[in-house]
Amino acid sequence: MKPQTGRSDRCCEIPHTEAVEDCLRTIFKLAGRGLPVTTSGLAELLGVAPPTVSAMLKRLEAGELVTRSATHEIRLTAHGERHAMGVTRRHRLVETFLVQVLGLSWDEVHEEADVLEHAISERLEDRIDSVLRHPTHDPHGDPIPPRNGSHVESWAAPLAGVEAGSRFRVQRVSDDDSGALRYLAERGITPGATLEVVGREPFGGPVWVKVGPKRHALGPMLAEVVHGEIA
Repeated sequence: MKPQTGRSDRCCEIPHTEAVEDCLRTIFKLAGRGLPVTTSGLAELLGVAPPTVSAMLKRLEAGELVTRSATHEIRLTAHGERHAMGVTRRHRLVETFLVQVLGLSWDEVHEEADVLEHAISERLEDRIDSVLRHPTHDPHGDPIPPRNGSHVESWAAPLAGVEAGSRFRVQRVSDDDSGALRYLAERGITPGATLEVVGREPFGGPVWVKVGPKRHALGPMLAEVVHGEIA
């Protein structure tokens, strides 16, 4: 595992390697969605074997960055959450920079940010933030944690549960699947867009939405990744 190259974390007894930062950010991401954080779930998202995650969690526990309950659910400590928010902040700032300044599309930036989030210094992070005029959300609608202060990571309701006849304002779209992002963008379904839910097919069928004059059918998977509120 490579050590991080952009910063030093002198408050911790364990080195903040890329693997450590990836694990902290993934725990933060799952907890923000209200999902249980387990060893097997982390292993799947990180693309490693469960024993590798178990070894990592022992290190994080020793560094007082996470705790594990009697039911083996993993939680960030206040110290761990601070570091997880820092990695998340860099990731989302980089995604925003790549879209707004370098012109990449929103489906291209997640993997690039996964690499760059470990390398930028605090000075460069602050410069990116300044150049972007202190954005509050990244291109997918994810809130960008502040350097200092409180942060709310909750997700609004998914489109999948919205009744026909409703108007729905998109706030946030999960960035886990680049193909889904491309498909949605081609149909104008991005943060800030207002959709009209015109129908729902039974038995797990698609949700029909209208964006401007055009109708689109969104299958269950796509309807779950689009989050927002009734307009």
